[in-house]
Amino acid sequence: MSTAVTTSDPERTGPAGPLDRLRALYGERRLAAEYSAVPGLLAELAQRDDGFAQLSRAGRLLAKVAAEDIVARHPGVVPAAVAVTGHGTIDALTAPLTAELARHGIPLRASAGDHDAWLRDLQDTGSHLYAPGTELALCLLDAQVVFDELPLPWGVADAARTAAGKLELLDRLAARYDAHGTGTLVLNTLPLLPQHTQQLVDHRSRTELSIAWREFNIGLLRLAATHPRLHVVDLEPLIAGGGPVRDPRLAAYAKVNLGEEVLAGYARQTGHLLRTLRGRAKKVLVLDLDNTLWDGILGDDGPDGIAAATTYRGEAFGRFQRVVKQIGSQGVLLAVCSKNDREPVLDVLRDHPDMTLREADFVRISADWEPKDGGIRTIAARLNLGTDSFVFADDSAFERGLVAATLPEVAVIALDEEPALHIDRLLADGWFDVRELTVEDRGRAVQYRQEAERQDLQQATGSMAEYLRALDVRVEVAPVRDHEVVRVAQITLRTNQFNLTTRRLQAPDVRERLDSPDHLVLAVRSRDRFGDNGVVGALFAHREDAALRIDNMLLSCRVFARGIEQAAVAALLAHAVDSGATEVRAGYRPTAKNHKVRDFYPSLGFERAAETPDGAVEFRHPLTELPDVPGHVTLEADFRGGPE
Repeated sequence: MSTAVTTSDPERTGPAGPLDRLRALYGERRLAAEYSAVPGLLAELAQRDDGFAQLSRAGRLLAKVAAEDIVARHPGVVPAAVAVTGHGTIDALTAPLTAELARHGIPLRASAGDHDAWLRDLQDTGSHLYAPGTELALCLLDAQVVFDELPLPWGVADAARTAAGKLELLDRLAARYDAHGTGTLVLNTLPLLPQHTQQLVDHRSRTELSIAWREFNIGLLRLAATHPRLHVVDLEPLIAGGGPVRDPRLAAYAKVNLGEEVLAGYARQTGHLLRTLRGRAKKVLVLDLDNTLWDGILGDDGPDGIAAATTYRGEAFGRFQRVVKQIGSQGVLLAVCSKNDREPVLDVLRDHPDMTLREADFVRISADWEPKDGGIRTIAARLNLGTDSFVFADDSAFERGLVAATLPEVAVIALDEEPALHIDRLLADGWFDVRELTVEDRGRAVQYRQEAERQDLQQATGSMAEYLRALDVRVEVAPVRDHEVVRVAQITLRTNQFNLTTRRLQAPDVRERLDSPDHLVLAVRSRDRFGDNGVVGALFAHREDAALRIDNMLLSCRVFARGIEQAAVAALLAHAVDSGATEVRAGYRPTAKNHKVRDFYPSLGFERAAETPDGAVEFRHPLTELPDVPGHVTLEADFRGGPE
């Protein structure tokens, strides 16, 4: 059970609250130097009931620190280039947006256009929205973009006609951004306010206006399905869960047509989007059990004394379990880390009538009396995933504090003694958001359970060579298929360990290379005796004079050390010979996580050609002696459709 800390100052937690600490760092001119501590402090603020207001205050401080100063002290930090435009006054977006990105360790480098210049900015391919390196182009609109153009007097037909014209215009502008933009264009649905509907005095006209407006917003949301560089933030759920859409006085006098709370929610969604675009979605949800998944303490109350249904409080835990199961059905790996004896826990998950979640829903169950940070490390090791892929939810302030202190890369969700709030707190930060679910996402839990069977086989065999022969690894290397574009983009965004150059590509970038006759975009697929792993890797290459240049090689961490990567590159080298290339060139750019593959190319006969002071290495393969495909791998390679 968590212990609440009560103080007289709502900004404080103990002797110095997180906002106080940020103010102190700013006053001492140490915010840039201590930027690595900022996400943890902001995470504390976000858990508060007035979290949006607290984060905006923090954002005003952080916005005074230049992104360049942060990067100079933290070379691994990559700021976000965000271009902003809009219809009304949107200056109030800067503070919450700065804070929401900083929660994820991303400094904001913002550029803003002139007041109400959104149309000109989107039409002009030389505007800041189209600048090279822009990750997000935010175009914040409101209902006045339609109502300001209506005649006086106006009727429902006028509003519907103007809205339809605006939708056609946004469709054309989104297509323009698809063709000329480099990042993701972000639009939003437009809230319809009482001040609009109540200008019509008859209820029938109000109903017709509401219908026309909903059809407009639905059309706006549908644009995202047809434009690969477009994302639409739906403001309706944000408004339903928050305060008023705007302050009438600020709207009238300053043209601030969206209020602070709506902008704060929009900024949070933008932070989630950027995190997703950078491939930083979390993969594993680790859950406590007592007073988290069920009401009661198993060790004290016994199985008959816990509840996740049938009782007033128990039903709230049952609803939480159903939401967790829903998330797990979409590729999020579920695990348990609980201070309990293992056998009673398994008995409850197998047989207790209240449980929605069962043993088979979890890829790992850690139930013992060891510290939970160690339990999470063990789960990560067994899954072959970094702990930065983890989210930890627990009702104990002590356990949350331990994990936050020792594993700061783990996202920690604070649950407490009120189970009715568990669902909102779990979903508040969209830790598992992806742009689009793939077949591999949906089957991830099955794949990791198959991985457990592989580990059992490895332990039962006498050597690694014997294990690999028994595994019956089959590899297919072939051009990416249309339905695999999203998956291949996802691999470039989320793969860190086996990623030779760490070039991140969105789906439109993969599609552009796939459609180019000069580029080779290959999917690496694998399967073995335990099942089909699907697309586990990718190879990008293009013609460079008479040579073939490997732009990047990537492989999912869950299939390391099975000979798949060697087989894929051996197939590519053989294709280079067949297509008349004189040599194959490749590069390696070091990061904090890919040091294990530094010698990958030399192991396959590549020669070192050049090295830069930052550790990047250029390699060449003369194609005089090709590496063999590992003997335990059955390879099928088809390069039809690639560059000749």
